[in-house]
Amino acid sequence: MAKNDEQQFQVSLNPEKTQIVYTDTIFMNVNDDGVTFDICQKVGNSNQVQVVSRIGMSRDHAQKFVKKLTEILVLTHGHSRTTDKN
Repeated sequence: MAKNDEQQFQVSLNPEKTQIVYTDTIFMNVNDDGVTFDICQKVGNSNQVQVVSRIGMSRDHAQKFVKKLTEILVLTHGHSRTTDKN
């Protein structure tokens, strides 16, 4: 998507109420209708994992997500933050 085609959004976030959950395990399920991610954390030194969040999206959205994530990771390689300066 060209920069001129990208939509601008105003994002509201309350950092006191919006938690960040850490993941070290992700299970992905895909079918004709979409993609589901089970975001998990390992429990101690055991082989158990706990699902901390579930995310679902359409196949089209998942493809856009992968494309954009790849672009951001390549652009910010070696940087600790993803800002316009990176």
